[in-house]
Amino acid sequence: MTRRRIWWEVAIVLGLSLGASAVYAIVALIADLSSGKSLADQSAALNTSQSATPWLDVTYQLLGVFFDLFPVALAIYLLWMPGRSAFEAIGLTWRRPGRDLGTGLLLAAAIGIPGLAFYALGRLAGITVSVQASPLDPHWWTIPLLVLSAVRAALQEEIIVVGYLFARLRELEWGKWATIIASAVLRGSYHLYQGVGPFFGNAVMGVVFGWVYSRWGRTAPLVVAHAVLDIVSFVGYPVAVAAFPAIFR
Repeated sequence: MTRRRIWWEVAIVLGLSLGASAVYAIVALIADLSSGKSLADQSAALNTSQSATPWLDVTYQLLGVFFDLFPVALAIYLLWMPGRSAFEAIGLTWRRPGRDLGTGLLLAAAIGIPGLAFYALGRLAGITVSVQASPLDPHWWTIPLLVLSAVRAALQEEIIVVGYLFARLRELEWGKWATIIASAVLRGSYHLYQGVGPFFGNAVMGVVFGWVYSRWGRTAPLVVAHAVLDIVSFVGYPVAVAAFPAIFR
């Protein structure tokens, strides 16, 4: 595949997925900064209800998760090669589940604890908006849906921003650290709607995840770590609000 074709392919994949999210996030940050209010006085909501009618709400939520995974499927399809599946190529297999789960949990702890502190400092410094992680109305399906949303985000980011992007930048003969930094900046950019602080926090996460992937060539532990981080954030959000209202409300 020629270099021009690779660049066009990368642009299309990102334009259908997290590259588009990055553009919207940048515009959202500009809007927040020009609103006349400080970032500390603004908020961003995740996993919002889509309808006041419960069965419509859960239907829209499930459809959103389902269609959000199509760019992930496209990235995997484009990486598929004769004689070797894309899952093998990016290390998204469960041949060693114990090791991947263990590594993923360690990564989640290493990223999650400093990340929580970084978010709190960002709120106190006024460079991070209040992120409402789970404003869904309480139903029997709320927690399963939040878990599903967390898994969706983990698959989107780790397969596209790490597995797919690393493979294509390698074909373009980018160096190891140039690839890691580019992936990390992209990861941070689509979190800019949360403020300046989350950009740097997620970029650091991207550097760590990129280094781990470049060392072991496996996205499986990254998916585990990301899913765990988001599940804790989404499901634990009401607890955090009750315990630290000044920071999380």
